[in-house]
Amino acid sequence: MKPSELSFVVDESTGRTVVDFLRDRGYRVLSIIEYDPGAKDANIIQRAYDEHRILITNDKDFGELIFRHKYPAIGFILLRLKDESPENRVRVVDAVLERWGASLEGYAVTATDSKIRRRSLPLNQ
Repeated sequence: MKPSELSFVVDESTGRTVVDFLRDRGYRVLSIIEYDPGAKDANIIQRAYDEHRILITNDKDFGELIFRHKYPAIGFILLRLKDESPENRVRVVDAVLERWGASLEGYAVTATDSKIRRRSLPLNQ
């Protein structure tokens, strides 16, 4: 899948560096920190779904909304990092895109500093 075919919502917890990285590679990105800082998680998930975007976040509360409360999602990337530096966030997002970029829709990806796990979203099972 070409970068221009994927769209993302990047939660403010994930940071500006990830937004810039994705834009530099040709992805369409809605940055919550630019658009609506402090937005409620439910509103962010809904916007991502309505605009057919994959959500990237460091906030595990989104996982609870998607898996426990069954909020719909196009795709979901959760960064669970020990090293929260902007450089490491970009490295891990890049690794996720390298491995699963063409097949992120319909899946939740949990990425740590050393592992990437992908599973089907609840509404797609």
